[in-house]
Amino acid sequence: MRSVWSGNLAFGLVSIPVKLGSAVSSHKISFRQVHLTDQGRVRYQKTCELDEEVLTAADIGRAYETPDEQLVEITDADLRALPLPTAKTIEVSGFLDAASVDAMQLDTPYFLAPASPAANKPYVLMREALARAGKAAVGKFAMRNSEHLALIRAHDDVLLLQTLRWPDELNSPAEAAPKGSVSISDSELKLADTLISALGEADLTTYHDDYAQAVEALVTAKLEGSELPAAEQAGPGKVVDLMAALRASVEQAKGGRGEGGEGAATEEDGEDGEHASVTELKSPRGSGAKKTAASKKASASKAAASKAGGTRSAGARTAGAKSASPKPTGTKSTASKSASAKSGGTSKAGARKSTATKKSAAAKKTAASRRKAG
Repeated sequence: MRSVWSGNLAFGLVSIPVKLGSAVSSHKISFRQVHLTDQGRVRYQKTCELDEEVLTAADIGRAYETPDEQLVEITDADLRALPLPTAKTIEVSGFLDAASVDAMQLDTPYFLAPASPAANKPYVLMREALARAGKAAVGKFAMRNSEHLALIRAHDDVLLLQTLRWPDELNSPAEAAPKGSVSISDSELKLADTLISALGEADLTTYHDDYAQAVEALVTAKLEGSELPAAEQAGPGKVVDLMAALRASVEQAKGGRGEGGEGAATEEDGEDGEHASVTELKSPRGSGAKKTAASKKASASKAAASKAGGTRSAGARTAGAKSASPKPTGTKSTASKSASAKSGGTSKAGARKSTATKKSAAAKKTAASRRKAG
């Protein structure tokens, strides 16, 4: 562990030689500024504003600027000679419950390590005492030209020191709070509670930096001359019905965890158990009206198609019924019966006319025969 500070941890009359090392590392992607014409790196030169002379590190010192713009030079020796006990000692002044510290106040974490084998026993003693009491120690120490407020607690086998922001450095959250009165119903709260339960506990060990991986993939693609990864086009955000969005989110979360299929009814969906969908609210802009009209047109087309399908299905059922039953029913059956009756009547009239014609011809023939005989 690379030490960034060394001194003593004072615990009453017990003094523990310790060294401080960073508890975290960063995989933040960094870029260099280059000259676009020839890819040369961009360098910054420090110059004096009075004579514009280019300066080296040996030429540069530090000074404190007073409110009336006077400069007072401060050397490293001046800072080392400051009468501060916290320059080389973390003085524990009290204890508190670590959970009671405002999350806004937490800053950078460091590992405290024993600086020598002789420090091991008092180090372990303090670690175990803090763990048994469930407390964290509070103290101050000076590092990098400033004094820090520190919280020290047991963390596995080590003492973890976390710097704290000073209380007067915390800004009021009033400006970030929603303005005006916002009313939340019991149903909305119940659905939100259900969604929290459905999503389950987060496992921080499964999270990773997608941005860093994407940049590395981009660099690799450029080096190999292959196709660059394309970003997915995200659509504009929608204003949705809050209750419908909560219901849909609960169903999606439960479906992802295998607790119910898509569209599964929940107690929050209402007594009828109908599947709730996210409903887009009306937009005051013209584009929203066009989308609504298009949606209505699509719905009408679907309804017409459904109606046509229903008519064809009804026709098929009617045909089947006629084939299976000797007595057809319904409007179409009545009309068919009427047409059949009409056709039968016409046929009978034709038959009677034909019979009369035959009789008339036979009578004429008989009369002609009688005249010849006479």
